[in-house]
Amino acid sequence: MAAHQLTLSVPTTPTAVTDARHQAMTAITSWEAELDDELMHTVELLISELVTNAVCHAGPGQISMTVRLVEGVLRVEVCDSSPALPQLSFPDECSENGRGLFLVAALADRYGAEPTPTGKRCWAEIDLSTGSNQKDAISLPLQRS
Repeated sequence: MAAHQLTLSVPTTPTAVTDARHQAMTAITSWEAELDDELMHTVELLISELVTNAVCHAGPGQISMTVRLVEGVLRVEVCDSSPALPQLSFPDECSENGRGLFLVAALADRYGAEPTPTGKRCWAEIDLSTGSNQKDAISLPLQRS
């Protein structure tokens, strides 16, 4: 399988998430990656959550997003200018936000965040060789009391 990559700058505006998701999904489709509908929806959700978190928490400025397909692994990276690394938390059941990283953790095969010289990079990976996302309740993040 050939390697493919899309990198784009994303403004911190209300339409940024929709635009980034659309451009990424168009690129992924053009790469002719073998993703079924369920996996395509999972990738869309991962992109939406990672970009939304950056738009909401990074402050003004640009965000960059890279989507890369190499050897059956689809990786989404979002970089922003905030040095604060996200922490996995369990929001109150009535809360209207705070579930982004939890969703990323539940849907991705691997995810993480790391500091960069200009802020941070949050990323998620999906193994395409395993077919549809096979995660179940057992592999979801556990709440610590």
